[in-house]
Amino acid sequence: MSNQTSQPSQTIDPYQHHQIIYNPDGTLTRMRHDPHTLPSLDTSTLPVPVLTKDVPINQSNNTWIRLFLPQKAIPNHGSTSNQNDKLPLIVFFHGSGFILLSASSTMFHDLCVEMADTIGAVVASVEYRLAPEHRLPAAYDDAMEALVWIRSSQDEWLTQYVDYSNCYLMGNSAGATIAYHAGLRAAQEVDHLEPLKIQGLILRQPFFGGIKRTESELRLENDPFLPLCVTDLMWELALPIGVDRDHEFSNLRAENCLDKLEKIKELGWRVLVSGNGEDPLVDRGKELVKLMEEKGVQVVSDFEEEGYHGIECYEPSKAKQMIGLVKGFISSFGA
Repeated sequence: MSNQTSQPSQTIDPYQHHQIIYNPDGTLTRMRHDPHTLPSLDTSTLPVPVLTKDVPINQSNNTWIRLFLPQKAIPNHGSTSNQNDKLPLIVFFHGSGFILLSASSTMFHDLCVEMADTIGAVVASVEYRLAPEHRLPAAYDDAMEALVWIRSSQDEWLTQYVDYSNCYLMGNSAGATIAYHAGLRAAQEVDHLEPLKIQGLILRQPFFGGIKRTESELRLENDPFLPLCVTDLMWELALPIGVDRDHEFSNLRAENCLDKLEKIKELGWRVLVSGNGEDPLVDRGKELVKLMEEKGVQVVSDFEEEGYHGIECYEPSKAKQMIGLVKGFISSFGA
């Protein structure tokens, strides 16, 4: 990592880039057009490969889970007709810098539908609280609360179709960071989460930070998709007031997080980290792989030279490629 701590140029207005206004009361006005998709249990008018529904977790925090159930897992709806053939569970956390979008955002809904259908898994996409209205660790807390809810829920989609011993925490961008921190916590509380057993983490273009700039951050300072000033603003809005990007909620090398990796190694979890060379965050992802290797954690890395941040949400061919990678990672468990 570079020792440079330069400030990004101000040629890009980060507020305008994300179409947000920071209000005096500490809230955001979000003006970006964000198409949403409703869950669907009705297959009578439009055949769909995956059924979806929303289930509340904590109504006081307005958190909930969107469940995705492949129809082929349901008796009389495909080749997997045996109810005893349980499916892996992917607990998914959406990205967008802790401050934007939702589990119901169409781009994430469609991605989870494709994952559930292609991989043959139940996907649980978590609606967590956004910053700055709810600064970190709110999203990390919500992620852990979602895991506790899943392990004790009597929802029939979970009890009938999920193999609780084959669970993965997954996210893209800030969602990958949430999955990572949820994993660090869950590793310390495995007994409390039974019968839910996490087998690994799937971290797509993870969003980490630090005062020292990486080479990719400097090289792609004015990246059109994720300029450096925007990532700085996201951390400013997401982190607790008064702390910087070297805080444990942001920096991979924070001491409190390093110690918890020993438990992940002990549990034998595997970690998949993937990224793209035209993403300013790519060096942070590579640093994560290096850290895992240093700690003896089983890690699989996949970094392409080409490709920008969030490419799988905009290019269907890249989404299929990423999902294929995830499918192979899950299928290789125990191999």
